[in-house]
Amino acid sequence: MTFTSILDQVRTFMGVDSTQWTTTAITNSVNNWLDTVTGYAIGADRRFQWDDTNHTKLPVGTTNLIANQSEYSFLTDEQGNRILTLTRIDIKDSSGIWRQLEPIDQVEISPVALDEFMKTAGTPQYYDKTNDNVIRLYPASKDSITSGLKFYFQRTPSYFAITDTNKEPGVANLLQRGAVISAAYDGAVALGLQNLQPLSVEMQREDQKMKDYFNNRNNDQAPIFRGKNRCAR
Repeated sequence: MTFTSILDQVRTFMGVDSTQWTTTAITNSVNNWLDTVTGYAIGADRRFQWDDTNHTKLPVGTTNLIANQSEYSFLTDEQGNRILTLTRIDIKDSSGIWRQLEPIDQVEISPVALDEFMKTAGTPQYYDKTNDNVIRLYPASKDSITSGLKFYFQRTPSYFAITDTNKEPGVANLLQRGAVISAAYDGAVALGLQNLQPLSVEMQREDQKMKDYFNNRNNDQAPIFRGKNRCAR
């Protein structure tokens, strides 16, 4: 479904023309819908790292490992997309071997004070995600290594511009109708149209379709059933 098709269908559902409801207004609504899908997809399953298919670079980046520096922030990827959450951190040691760091949370660091925990620089072993895209290494690296820190992440979707006539939403085809319904609903609310109630019903259907899709997408993984523990008599 191209963006031109989305524009046409939105206005058809609303019963308006391009003067009554502009391309800019529809673009904003579709981008808000992309944010909704992205947020739900990221939270649905940690085993499946969702990413907008319109992105042309993988959600992996590197930065320099700086001696004695413990905190690193990752705000955007190389194309300017905002990083929403980090999923994994690897480092390159002084021998050039990549090693995965183990995530740790400050609540697990006890009874020692945070500033005293592994404060002597060495080879990093752990990282604490102090924010969605900010980490602290334990310990800080004793070496400076070019491109020695590799971070894996999830990011904002590939948003639409009003000129993206042939671009399609970077989601599964069966979810793309949600962009139309969501934008038509926003327009109906803004203009006070009388078809708000049927659009609300359609919104609920598309929302449930999205939830069902993300909750059941790992069909290649067999479910594991665990019985309840039984106390010995």
